[in-house]
This record gives sequence, C-alpha cells and structure tokens, in this order.
Amino acid sequence: MKITAIEPQQKNPRRVNIYLDGEFAFGLASITAAWLRTGQELSAEKIAALQADDARETTYQKALHFLSYRPRSSREVRQNLTKRGCDETLVEETISRLQRAGLVNDEEFARAWVENRSAFRPRSKSALRMELRQKGLSDEIVQSVLDETVDEQALAFEAARKQARRYAGLEWPEFRQKLGGFLARRGFSYTTLAPVVSEVWKELQTADAGSTSDNED
Repeated sequence: MKITAIEPQQKNPRRVNIYLDGEFAFGLASITAAWLRTGQELSAEKIAALQADDARETTYQKALHFLSYRPRSSREVRQNLTKRGCDETLVEETISRLQRAGLVNDEEFARAWVENRSAFRPRSKSALRMELRQKGLSDEIVQSVLDETVDEQALAFEAARKQARRYAGLEWPEFRQKLGGFLARRGFSYTTLAPVVSEVWKELQTADAGSTSDNED
C-alpha cells in the first residue's frame, strides 16, 4: 500500500496520521514515522512492525510523563502503565529501558524518599521500612538504605523538637503523654522515644528559664 499523506495530529503534535491509498490507516509517534515519506510503499509486514514500534514508543512516553512529576519506584511505574492498559510485555520492556537510562533506580528512589522524610516529616526506621515496602522496594534495598542513612535517635529528636513547640506551657505529665504519643505514631519505640521526650522537656525548661531571666534583666 502506498503512503498518500502524512499529517500532524491536531490534538497531539508529537503524533502523525498515516494515510494509505487515500484513506486514513493509523497514527504513529513522530519519532517512529520520521523516516516515512509520501509515495513510499509499505508491505503488511512493515505496517505491523511500525505499529509495534509505535506501541513501544507510546508506552515509553507514558512512563516518561509519569516520571516527570517526581521520582518513582519500578513498581509504581509498572502499576501506572498497567492501569493505563499498556501491554504487559511492553511494560516490562519499558521499565528495563528506563533503568538502563538511569531514569528508574529503586535504590536511589529509596534514598531520596528517606532524605525527604527525614527533612520534613521525621519518622522511625520501622515506619520508613513500611513505606518503602509499599512502594515495592525489595527488603534488601530497603535494609541497605536504612542502615546507611538513618540514625533512629537523631530522627526522634528532630521530630520531637519540631512538635514540642506546640506543647510548650504544658505540665510534665501531659507533655510526656502528648509528645510520647506523637512519636509512637511516627513508629518510634518506647525505648527510643522515652529518653528523647525527657531531654526535649529539659531543653524547653532551660529555654524558658533563660527567656525569663532576660526579661527580668
């Protein structure tokens, strides 16, 4: 069959419509259709190959769009592409292609996740482990990253100091209950949170005493 026209799609300029023998035949990604020319003849086998290449490129572009918002784990990419009806074989091929290009890396994803959590919402190793497992990361990667990057007590202090400002002015029993409960909900064990709560309470009392002294002066 002979190509009689190649026209850009109005709604998606990165794709073109292919017309064979005067009639619309199929759409292709522009990169897939780059070598096609009007007047060129295509066999049935060539048409099938073009459509297969297009499906492959379309799946890849969908993955890139999904990754454009933030880093993703390989499972997240797989789930998104599957949800959008992509062929299972092409999904796995696409993930391998992304991994080779360094666009999907579960270990780097885990590090970035832990760093973000530690900076903005500190939580325990156990809580981070659960979150990373939910993202589909292997136990080996999770344990390696947590052992390498997480200081449990430092995270507990960071979380406690940020939250303790809300409880300033409370008496010790209520302060201990509220801050201890907060840290427990972040996954910190009692043996970790108990000394942290006591230390942060002392810091607040020292700060308050210094402030009172300054005001008196």
